[in-house]
Amino acid sequence: QLVESGGGLVQPGGSLRLSCTATGFTLDDYVIGWFRQAPGKDRTAVSCFMNSDRSTWYADSVEGRFTISRDNAENTVYLQMNSLNSEDTAVYYCAAGRILLSTAVRDPHQYDYWGQGTQVTVSS
Repeated sequence: QLVESGGGLVQPGGSLRLSCTATGFTLDDYVIGWFRQAPGKDRTAVSCFMNSDRSTWYADSVEGRFTISRDNAENTVYLQMNSLNSEDTAVYYCAAGRILLSTAVRDPHQYDYWGQGTQVTVSS
């Protein structure tokens, strides 16, 4: 099970940190992805953390503003989001999957476990 927290309402330019905690399995064994879905749009990958080499990937739209990290002791993955703008408004999901190809980590169908989602709203 994956449980997300940390969403909320924030003003443009503000920051939020999302958390994703796993129970029943070890996150270190999986690729972890953060996805988001705005109303009427597809679910798209925002950032991924590869367990094989601990490398990270970011969508162009969040590069330089968002940072993904993992705390193995807490079995938790974080998404630090800075300089938020209205286009970041969406429901954010974390996901875990046993994915071997780095080119596949952006595909939501590759993931086995999903959190329930947390709403992020950026508005003044």
